Amino acid sequence: MNSSSSSNSSNSSNSMPNKLHAIVLAGGSGTRFWPESRESLPKQYLTLFGHESLLRYTLKRFEGLVDAKRRFVVTIQKQIDLALENSLDLIGSKDHIILEPNARNTLPCILLSLAHLEAQGISDSDAVVIVPSDHIILNQDGFRKTVKDAMLLCMARDELITIGITPNFPHTGFGYIEKGAMVDAEAFQVKKFKEKPPFELAAEYVSSGRFLWNAGMFVGKIKVFKEEIQKYAPTHYAQYQALVEALRSKNHLLIDEIYGRLPSDSIDYRIMEHSKKVLVVPAQFDWNDLGSWDALESILDETDNNTVARDQGHFFYNATDNIVYAPKHFVSLLHLKDLIVVVNDESIMILPKEKSQDVKKVTEYLKNHRPDLL
Repeated sequence: MNSSSSSNSSNSSNSMPNKLHAIVLAGGSGTRFWPESRESLPKQYLTLFGHESLLRYTLKRFEGLVDAKRRFVVTIQKQIDLALENSLDLIGSKDHIILEPNARNTLPCILLSLAHLEAQGISDSDAVVIVPSDHIILNQDGFRKTVKDAMLLCMARDELITIGITPNFPHTGFGYIEKGAMVDAEAFQVKKFKEKPPFELAAEYVSSGRFLWNAGMFVGKIKVFKEEIQKYAPTHYAQYQALVEALRSKNHLLIDEIYGRLPSDSIDYRIMEHSKKVLVVPAQFDWNDLGSWDALESILDETDNNTVARDQGHFFYNATDNIVYAPKHFVSLLHLKDLIVVVNDESIMILPKEKSQDVKKVTEYLKNHRPDLL
């Protein structure tokens, strides 16, 4: 493990009152980890790290903070079996799987989740923490501390809290959050959200110390989320009460119909970038969004001068700084450097680490020529 990890054991001092509920967004179908990640087995269900899926690690991160009966997983119908298999012992019941009728981006997804909680009788005065399901966080104690701080802050101030990651290099693939005035020792006003910048601008952001990476993690009272959605996305909010009633009556056809009316918008673009009630809390934990195969290098220790995520043994000769994922294969690498090597039952992919984002070129080709491999 890298040095930022800490004990995974739950600390009783981290326990929270029954006011916080966790919503884990797990409906994505990205293929940036092709050939392992496919539409039928997205990244959040893969065992890329450790011995369990990313979704299970995400849910376990809430142990000692949010009881299982207050955890919810949001996914789509075609992933329900995967979601149940990877979460049922870590959430309250099957009723804690929230099904999107179709993928509509994060704002409709979160609106549906809030309606689902209300339909189950959860109070508007309770808080929710909303997180993606496919990120790696090694320092679980730091995660729990940060979420607890954010929860206490949102309960005291009636504001929405986003968790920002202190950047350690000028990444051009993330959005940034500019810190404004400090409101207490743990939080800042959000001055502005910034789109993914070019390298030179990202370097300025990092060197200034005023910017954090936007990790897509939010904490707030249910009523404040609803108020801000009503204010800045009235078209979405107009469907909210009908959605609650349809969920209460379990009228799935009506749920599908109502959800289909919601414009496909992100919560960042429609709410967070406009709301005057958003604070940012810097994360007290490491973070990796596992955006591509080369990210494994930053969370796994080296094995024989290479990063081996999975294999059935290997022989390396004059081979260094390669990334290997081949769960069912013996791997031999000779006179090779800085490559990604991925092998499964159906496919082999080899490319330079610096070109890891070009995996999308393969998936674009497969859409037209071999959709069976997606």
